[in-house]
Amino acid sequence: MEDLRFRDANNSDLRRIVEIYNSTVASRMVTADTEPVTVESRQKWFEEHNPSKRPLWVVENEYQQIIGWVSFQSFYGRPAYEATVEISIYLDVKHRGKGVGKQILRYCLEKAPALGVKTLLGCIFSHNEPSLKLFRHFGFETWAFLPNIAILDGQERSLNILGKRIV
Repeated sequence: MEDLRFRDANNSDLRRIVEIYNSTVASRMVTADTEPVTVESRQKWFEEHNPSKRPLWVVENEYQQIIGWVSFQSFYGRPAYEATVEISIYLDVKHRGKGVGKQILRYCLEKAPALGVKTLLGCIFSHNEPSLKLFRHFGFETWAFLPNIAILDGQERSLNILGKRIV
């Protein structure tokens, strides 16, 4: 198990955040983006995060290298959903499948109540078994199934929305 450090992302981290994100595009497992994104295109998204309510944390290893990131984003953008967030976890390819995702999700579950979060949601493609397994390991349940709503390389893909009450 790696010794991980979490810290609030700063603007100089955005290039690495985008690099890790883009490393998942080709697999068609994690994101609905079909082409790599640019740092400039993610700037507004970056600025929508804030440490007190909607953090964007970079995950560093013992050598202070960014090996992943995790974000909390508002769900549906309406005030009544203030205590509900969508969580996204992205890892550098060299660190996938080694238990790092478990450490990150555990950290998020511990920190969520102090951020005013009562419900966590994960939007995961139905064919992304590793991510589904990770979230189910922590007691997330399928709260919605959206059949064939994405088209990736001409193939229809379904989406699961997994949820967990924290408080």
